[in-house]
Amino acid sequence: MLTRTTAPDVDASIAADALMVARMRLVLSFAALLAVAVDAGDHRQQVSGAVWLAFSGYILHSLLVYGCTRIGRPYFQGKAIHWSDVLWFTLIVFVTDGVQSLFFLFYFFAILTSSFRWGFEEGARVTIASVASFAACGLATSTGDDTPQLLMRATFLLALGHMIVHWGGSKLALQRRLALLGDVSQLSNPRFGAGRTIARTMEKTLAFFRASHCILLTRDTSTGDWILRTLRKDDACEHVSVETIGRIAESPLMALAPELTVVSSRMPWPLSRLWPQSHALEAGASGWRVEDEEGAQRCAAVAAMLEARSFISAPLPMRLGEGRVFVSSGDGLFNKSDALFLAHLMEQIFPVIETIEVLDRMASEAASAERLKIALDLHDTAVQPYIGLRMGLCALLKKATTDNPLREDLDKLASVADGVIADLRRYAGAVKHGANSPCGLVLPHLHRQAERIKGLYGIEIAVAVDGQVLLDDRMTAEVLQMVGEGLNNICKHTHAHHGSIRLGCKNGRLHLRIENEACEEGFTKFRPRSITERAAALGGRAQVRQCISGGTAVVVEIPI
Repeated sequence: MLTRTTAPDVDASIAADALMVARMRLVLSFAALLAVAVDAGDHRQQVSGAVWLAFSGYILHSLLVYGCTRIGRPYFQGKAIHWSDVLWFTLIVFVTDGVQSLFFLFYFFAILTSSFRWGFEEGARVTIASVASFAACGLATSTGDDTPQLLMRATFLLALGHMIVHWGGSKLALQRRLALLGDVSQLSNPRFGAGRTIARTMEKTLAFFRASHCILLTRDTSTGDWILRTLRKDDACEHVSVETIGRIAESPLMALAPELTVVSSRMPWPLSRLWPQSHALEAGASGWRVEDEEGAQRCAAVAAMLEARSFISAPLPMRLGEGRVFVSSGDGLFNKSDALFLAHLMEQIFPVIETIEVLDRMASEAASAERLKIALDLHDTAVQPYIGLRMGLCALLKKATTDNPLREDLDKLASVADGVIADLRRYAGAVKHGANSPCGLVLPHLHRQAERIKGLYGIEIAVAVDGQVLLDDRMTAEVLQMVGEGLNNICKHTHAHHGSIRLGCKNGRLHLRIENEACEEGFTKFRPRSITERAAALGGRAQVRQCISGGTAVVVEIPI
């Protein structure tokens, strides 16, 4: 996952919108008071104290909201403010002739701010509350002759408010969809691998639709096997359930026609008798069609299997296979727009995923050939010279008498050479056969490196892995290279006798910390070039920090 840098911009945008609304509220309150004063002067009539009190109170309210919004108080950027506007507008309408008051138009300000900032549901609630408040004021202050005007204005407020709410909700939905497409495009990185990209896409899709389950069903034409991926609500992408199934032709999930985009919602009785529950859109068709009895039964079987009140499903645009995605909800309802967007999302991501799979396969084949060549080179250029060194040390040991002071050192060097030869042979074998080094083998490799450093330099290295670390073979190799470089730096550039390695995963990022104790050299700011370049190539970063104890720590963060 790439580093998220959009959150501060989103927060700044929300604050800027809140400040703009507060500024317009202040202008509206002063303009309303000025209009009352001018109207009273033109008609030479006395304005009641209740009117002055209501408008003056609303001005003070607007000044308070503007001031607190300007200094960044989060409460004054929330939903409570437009509800307070509805109460103030109701009071103003009540003291200014009720049905005859032109200030009923102020309700549109609350409807606009709620719908364009918080979406359709909040805007609809404010619209209904505004209509009800205006009707209550009208019934409390009007005579029988005002009933037609009350009905007309209430209907006008309801109809125009509904249009505003619909467009405001559409605007927010469009923003969320664009944000999701942006996130998905960031996830489409060959370095993460196809499996990781699919899992993250499922997680984002599940969160976007606020659904209960996201199910991905794919079939590889080369093997004929089906792969079922399932992710539940509130689960991270690491918890995606992956199951390989040989034959699934009898499953309700595969009963839907491959070319159909489907939306199915179970309405409560008696609405279920009035509206059809399942609709389908065929590829290339101009509009949706109601599913026939057979199609409705298939959709009902899928809903029963998923234990869902509503679900949407779309085919996957795969060149090398086929598949389908299902998004289901146990309590919410989906619409046709949701199904179309799901199909569009899959059209955007799956061609990229297939490209990642092809690139990964090509890279694996190329790496296999390269590993064989490197293994042979290692044997000829590294293992053989160490074997010669070992033989020379053994010859010196035979010449040295038992009382020779160098005999113990020579024996120690011969033992170290044996260990290095064993490590090189093990490494060459792993390179040749492409042995994976997944999460379970990270810790043994780290302990082996720590033992090597202790044997050669006498430095104690503590190793700790926080939680579960899931790495593929390539990332494991990169981590081990960075750890080896960091330990070599401790040996070459410090006089420390103790150090530590700490590895962990948190929030989709791998954290590596290589630390040494404080020594007489003191802390010196430096840049480990090799580690920094490796981290940057993986999309991460490396920093050097001074520990509280005075030692030095190299901290590496890499998105995984």
